[in-house]
Amino acid sequence: MEPTDEALVLACRRGDAAAWEALVARYQRLIYSIPRRAGLAEDLAADVFQHVFATLVERLDHIEQPERISAWLVTTARRESWRIGRKEARGRPLAEDEDESAAVPDHSDLPDEVVVRMESQHTIRLAVDALDERCRKLIALLYFRSDPSPYADIAIALGTSEGSIGPTRARCLQKLRRSLEAAGL
Repeated sequence: MEPTDEALVLACRRGDAAAWEALVARYQRLIYSIPRRAGLAEDLAADVFQHVFATLVERLDHIEQPERISAWLVTTARRESWRIGRKEARGRPLAEDEDESAAVPDHSDLPDEVVVRMESQHTIRLAVDALDERCRKLIALLYFRSDPSPYADIAIALGTSEGSIGPTRARCLQKLRRSLEAAGL
C-alpha cells in the first residue's frame, strides 16, 4: 500500500531520502504540467518544477497540513509559473510583424476547474499504478488508448480467454473504485 501524503511529508522531515523520492515521483507529472498548461516552454517548466521542490525543502517544517501537500505544491507551481511568465514577457521584444495585442500574454491563473481536474487525474493515475499488474494492464488497454483494443487482442495480451475480460474488468474497476473512494474521489 502506498504511503499517504502526510506520511511522506513526515518521513521527509526526518530526512528519509526514499520518502523524498516517492514524494517527487508522486507529484512530478502534476507539477510539471502546470507551467506547461500556462504556456511556458519546457526549460521554464523545468525551472518551475525545480523551484517548487527547492521551496518545499526550505519550508517543509512549516507546512501546517502535511495531508494537503498536493494543494501546497499546486499553489506554489501556479504562482511560480505566473512569476516566470511575467518575467519572460517583460524581457521579450516585439517582432516587427507581430501584432501588439497578440504579444500581450495571458497571465491569468489556471481556472480552478482545470486544477481540480488535473489533481483528480493525478489521483486516478496513482490509484491505477497501485493496482496489481493484471488490472493495470487491462485498464490501460481498455481506457488509456485513443482507440481501445478489441477484446480478442486484450485476451492475447493478458494471456486469457476473451470471455474473461468482462468479469476481470468489473473486478479491476471495483478495486479502482475502492481505492479512489479511500482517496476522497
